[in-house]
Amino acid sequence: MTRTVYVNGEYLPEDQAKVSIFDRAFLMSDGVYEVTSVLDGKLIDFGGHLKRLARSLSELEIRNPLSDDEWLAIHRALVAKNAITDGLVYLQVTRGAPGDRDFAWPDPETCPPTVVLFTQNKPGLADSPAAKVGMKVISIEDIRWGRRDIKTVQLLYPSMGKMMAKKAGCDDAWLVEDGAVTEGTSNNAYIVRGNQIITRQLSNDILHGITRAAVLRFAREAQMEVVERPFTIAEAQAADEAFITSASAFVMPVVEIDGAVLGGGQPGPITARLREIYLDEMRKAAI
Repeated sequence: MTRTVYVNGEYLPEDQAKVSIFDRAFLMSDGVYEVTSVLDGKLIDFGGHLKRLARSLSELEIRNPLSDDEWLAIHRALVAKNAITDGLVYLQVTRGAPGDRDFAWPDPETCPPTVVLFTQNKPGLADSPAAKVGMKVISIEDIRWGRRDIKTVQLLYPSMGKMMAKKAGCDDAWLVEDGAVTEGTSNNAYIVRGNQIITRQLSNDILHGITRAAVLRFAREAQMEVVERPFTIAEAQAADEAFITSASAFVMPVVEIDGAVLGGGQPGPITARLREIYLDEMRKAAI
């Protein structure tokens, strides 16, 4: 079946979708994106993604082209048109296509933002085998730009990080800056010591994860202690458990860090419990 996508107000077959070669996302990585998971045909934590989208656009001084209700209608239409039960909806907003290449931003009055959305079908998204066996990660230097809190389409170094991990026979990489872990290539990073969940505090250094916010809220409600501070790779290797969170992985255990095995190589009980709570609560609140 040909996938239906959304481009600047139109629903089109994917092979008919076109964006200008002068679009600033293509030329300058001048755009932001969001990814919302779909479980049982419903959107997970959609309000959180819209809030972060609005913040990212504001930080880059890009006009939000649609209202919350319009964003929701498009997401639901794409889920229906593509018969998505479990999967993802990707949205991207760029500064637009001014008709030529220039470092200076175009006049927003004459250059409207480009809006693109598409779905990805992921049957059994919440039943990933990795959740039962855990992930292996390596550490790499974090040399990204300083505004990681803005969810931009500048993803070259995270892509390189994932390839470094793959070449090392691992699943992902954790990024390290000034001796401490910032986050994963496409996720937030955590360690567990006893009943204490440790993760880096919010700042410009990391993405303000929507799944992160929900998981930490659920952890506190379950009487788990949450500590927001930096941690080192050595501290992570000595932890009882480790895990990552993201919109598509939810809560995913990490069982090996730079060759050091955690918890006998098995996902830990706190990670498993947080994943269970997150999926249960998010399914209840899905729209």
